[in-house]
Amino acid sequence: MSQPADDATHLKKTPLHGLHGALGAKMAPFAGYDMPIQYPMGVLKEHLHTRQKAGLFDVSHMGQATLVGPDHATTASVLETLVPGEVLKLAPGRQRYTVLLNESGGIIDDLMVARAPGADGRIGLVVNAACKEKDYGVIENALTDGVRLERHDERALLALQGPAAATVLERLAPEASKMKFMDVARVSIDGVEAGVTRSGYTGEDGFEISVHENDADRLARLLLDDADVAPIGLGARDSLRLEAGLCLYGHDLNEKTSPVEGAIRFAIGKRRREEGGFPGADRILRELSEGPSRVLVGIAPEGRAPAREGAEIQSTDGKTIGAVTSGGFGPTVGHPVAMGYVAADHGAPGARIHLMVRGKALPAEVVTTPFAPHRYFRG
Repeated sequence: MSQPADDATHLKKTPLHGLHGALGAKMAPFAGYDMPIQYPMGVLKEHLHTRQKAGLFDVSHMGQATLVGPDHATTASVLETLVPGEVLKLAPGRQRYTVLLNESGGIIDDLMVARAPGADGRIGLVVNAACKEKDYGVIENALTDGVRLERHDERALLALQGPAAATVLERLAPEASKMKFMDVARVSIDGVEAGVTRSGYTGEDGFEISVHENDADRLARLLLDDADVAPIGLGARDSLRLEAGLCLYGHDLNEKTSPVEGAIRFAIGKRRREEGGFPGADRILRELSEGPSRVLVGIAPEGRAPAREGAEIQSTDGKTIGAVTSGGFGPTVGHPVAMGYVAADHGAPGARIHLMVRGKALPAEVVTTPFAPHRYFRG
C-alpha cells in the first residue's frame, strides 16, 4: 500500500475518475492514485450490497501487462524463473494466482497470470498498483529467448462482484454465463470488446473486465444501469477481502514473508515443489518439508472491539508471539475479524491467544479462514 501523496495534484487518475465524482465518491490517495474510498451509501452498506447483489469496483490502478514470446513454452519458462507457480501447464482460457519471489524466497508481489484462448506465446499479468513499476523492472531483467514485456497502461479494469454478477453480465454478454471460476475469455459487452476473467477479490462469484480506457466510462454506466449493481469503494473492498481471508500485499505479504509462511502454499505448483528452479527455492522447499517458524492465521477476537494492523499478539501467559497484519469488523459475520502472523506452535485452529488493543489484553482464538464462505462458481 502506498503512502498518501503530499500534493493531490500529483496523484494519477483512472479513466473513471470523472464518474466517481458524479456519483459522489469520497476520494483519497491510494498507491499514487486518487481513488474512491466510499460512495454516499457508506462502507457498511456497500459491503453488504456486494454480498447480497452485485458491486462494481474501479481497479484500473492495477498494472496490466503481457509477456510475449514465440510460443507458450518459451514464455512460460521465462516466467517460471521468477514465480513458483505451474505456468507451463496453464491451459488456454485459464488463469491462476502466483507470486514474484526474491532470492531469499520473500514475496515481491502477488499477481494473476492468464492465458487467453488462441493467444499462444502470450501470458497476461495483473499486478498490484503500488508494486507495478518494481514488478516490471524485475520481469524485464529476467527476459530472454525473444520474450518481451508489453505494458497496457491504456487499459482500464473493472470488477463486478457478488451473487447477481453473473446474471447482470449475462444480459449484456450471454457467453459470460459459460465461464467458470478462473476462466479467461474475450467477450463483447454491448459492442465493447473486453478481456474477462471469472475471478475477483471479495470471495464472491464475479468477473474482472479489462477494456480500453476510452470504453471504461460507457461500460461502467451500462453496468450501473442495472438495479442490482451499486458502485463500491476501496473501503468495502478491504473488508470484503478480509472476510474472505484474502491477503493484501504490503500488509499480510511482503518481501520478507514466504508463500509458506503466508498460508498460500497453493501458489506453489506440484511440479515446482519437485523440481525447484525458482528464486528462494531452498528456503521454500525446506519450509514445505519442515514447517515455517511462523504462519499467517485467521483470528476471531472475542467481544466487539476490532484489533487493527500492528496489534501485538500474545500467548495466554503474556509472551509476544506475533502481530496482526489486517483487522477490522466483518459486516457479514457480525463480529471483528483479523489475520496475523504467530509462532508456528500457536498456529493451530482453536489456539487461544490475546490481542493487545488499547493497552488491554483481549481474548481471541485462532480460526480457519475464510470467515465468510467463498462462493466462486466452479460449474
